[in-house]
Amino acid sequence: MICGVILAGGRGQRMGGADKALLPLGQRPLLDHVVERLAPQVDTLVLSANGDPARFQGRLPVVQDETPDYPGPLAGILAGMIRAEGAGATRIVTVATDTPFFPDDLVKRLCDVDGAAVRIATSAGRPHPTFGLWPVEAAPLLRDCLHSGDRSIMHAARLAGAAMVEFASAPTDPFFNINTAEDYRKCMA
Repeated sequence: MICGVILAGGRGQRMGGADKALLPLGQRPLLDHVVERLAPQVDTLVLSANGDPARFQGRLPVVQDETPDYPGPLAGILAGMIRAEGAGATRIVTVATDTPFFPDDLVKRLCDVDGAAVRIATSAGRPHPTFGLWPVEAAPLLRDCLHSGDRSIMHAARLAGAAMVEFASAPTDPFFNINTAEDYRKCMA
């Protein structure tokens, strides 16, 4: 069983504090586009988001970081693992809520790689660490990284012996993410 974990726990600082998950893209929020793309690829979904979970009322179950200081996406991955394991899932796939065009075959491609428990998506040779497949049994490793002050997803992935899974970046990079107002304008064009 694979649980999809949508990472939406940031503060949107580069977007002026906007809640990126709820930004409109077309007629719907970004989150809806991500859910639509990920749901057919996994058995269940949760949203990793900090702040008031009521803003996502009726959308998805919300999990929050163990610590309240916005430690970053690694903490969101850990929160998703804990929830997934409690629901009987053995693995999670993580995606970022500000990247609505990720591949329709993301989960299949990540699962098709043998020999590594953790798999991270890449395009044009560049890793996209918020897009990965993780066993829930890696939770203690992530917790150790966070408690040591290392919040890097890639550091944790390397410690777990992660494999990199390359996705085509042409004609456009499917991992284009909306970090700034300029990125958002490009998406809307």
